[in-house]
Amino acid sequence: MKPAPLENLRGDYAGMAPDWTVPQHVDLYSDEDQAVWRLLVERQTTLARQHACDEFLRGLEALGIGDAIPDFEEINARLEPLTGWRIVGVPGLIPDTAFYDPLAHRRFPVTIWIRTRAELDYLVEPDLFHDFFGHVPLLTDPVFADYMQAYGRRAIAAGLDNIHRLARLYWFTVEFGLIHTAKGLKVYGAGILSSAAEVKHAIEGQGVERLPFAPAQAMDRPYEIDRLQNTYFVLDDFRQLLDRPSAH
Repeated sequence: MKPAPLENLRGDYAGMAPDWTVPQHVDLYSDEDQAVWRLLVERQTTLARQHACDEFLRGLEALGIGDAIPDFEEINARLEPLTGWRIVGVPGLIPDTAFYDPLAHRRFPVTIWIRTRAELDYLVEPDLFHDFFGHVPLLTDPVFADYMQAYGRRAIAAGLDNIHRLARLYWFTVEFGLIHTAKGLKVYGAGILSSAAEVKHAIEGQGVERLPFAPAQAMDRPYEIDRLQNTYFVLDDFRQLLDRPSAH
């Protein structure tokens, strides 16, 4: 996540704590918010059952993601016993250091606001649906959970001069990663799983590069945030993520 002027961001940053966290207040979501959540969950779960890896689907089941916007504390009661991870509310995009430090301590920041009905297919900033549906289910998987913590630690150690390379690694794994499985090519990246168009494009799109996962190559590959991706890196096993790449 990249720093940006707060006045240009959508979330309410006025009441955040020094660590950038905010309470969720699940009772304040409107009927329309809940309706948007249901639409997105129904659509993306249908696609996930066809195209997501088994680890993600098991996470959906373990967390009980359903028709209502999840209560973060109820989710933590299920998630923490599995892998030691918790989710914390944030107002929206937060600076790199405010994002990587929680990862290093098994805390995943989740935006508390949800997109509007007019933004079902695209929005500029990640919202609650992207952060929660896309990212949190895989935190139930022990190997991926260990990778996320290791990534946070590596990002902190990399320093500002090299953080852009670690950001690319995050993009091509956590956000837009694919994996070979016994059932064929599957999706695990949150940026894919939270987007109907990206799911179909990643798996079935023509003229798309699907490269064997190579950390150094991923860290050297630029990406674009406002279009369907032209390049994806494909794992053979989640344990590949725990190989320690250099950011230098």
